[in-house]
Amino acid sequence: MAEPRVLLITSPQTDAHAAPGHPERPDRRAAVAAGVRDGATDAGALLEERDARPATLDELTRIHPASLLEALDAAAARGGGWIDADTYLAPGSADALRLAAGATIDAALAAAGGTTVAFAVARPPGHHAGVAAPSGFCLVNNVALAAAALRATGHAQRIGIVDWDVHHGDGTQVIFDADPDVCYASTHQSPLFPGTGAATERGIGPAAGTKHNAPLAPGSGDADFVAAWRERLLPALEAFAPDAILVSAGYDAHVADPLADLRVTEEGYREVARLLGGVAARRGLAGVALTLEGGYDLEAIQASAAATVRGLLEGLADRHAPR
Repeated sequence: MAEPRVLLITSPQTDAHAAPGHPERPDRRAAVAAGVRDGATDAGALLEERDARPATLDELTRIHPASLLEALDAAAARGGGWIDADTYLAPGSADALRLAAGATIDAALAAAGGTTVAFAVARPPGHHAGVAAPSGFCLVNNVALAAAALRATGHAQRIGIVDWDVHHGDGTQVIFDADPDVCYASTHQSPLFPGTGAATERGIGPAAGTKHNAPLAPGSGDADFVAAWRERLLPALEAFAPDAILVSAGYDAHVADPLADLRVTEEGYREVARLLGGVAARRGLAGVALTLEGGYDLEAIQASAAATVRGLLEGLADRHAPR
């Protein structure tokens, strides 16, 4: 394997997306960006940093209707407000959502083009957003937009989406529920918002069998988390044979997180990332792309992001890693 490269894409301009007292706050971006740097340094990888650029209208409307974007722009221009009890708009949110989407798209394209680990430290997050419905702190679905960009540019057709956020990525699953060329795999706490993600949710129509959910009971820690990925989800992903792998990297399953009740540690994330890197390596993929989702304890998300980068690099470095 050539010298590993880590690409960090982010923008301080997204810090303008903020609401007083809200857990999805600008400090999260700085903490995770620091974690990506730590992980690259610890692993001896080459680190490149790139400013996020805004997604174009063409890129955004591959998933979301122009009417949604117009409504969000107009609301932000009026000063913002609350879309639902959890999801807000600030005056800077219209720019922030475009930068988050652009960062995630560019991370996906970079990994497809040879970057070992490409991490979009993006906010607002995206995996709860449906086609026309912001939800759960999310305005547009960043990882879905990245998948659409990979297809539109001819980089990949069959795409694996890995989601280890503590909340089920209901928006992502619904967007691709009938798409047989997207494998969605998720661990998440259950019961917990949004209440979806049962093991019986396997995709619909021609996509039946391409969606894989492993709900975890409150109190589950590293052993259950790693086992779900090692024994069920990653074997299903590898059997699907993706051309690209995207990660919805939420860190709110961490034991220190204030909003949930799982007990995963940074070592759990490192091991799952290592196993995922092994899948990517055996598939002959050059790299893996990630985008930030949840995670609200600053020390925990920095440590977990660093552990993720190290784990992925370890897994990708071994082209003959055991299953």
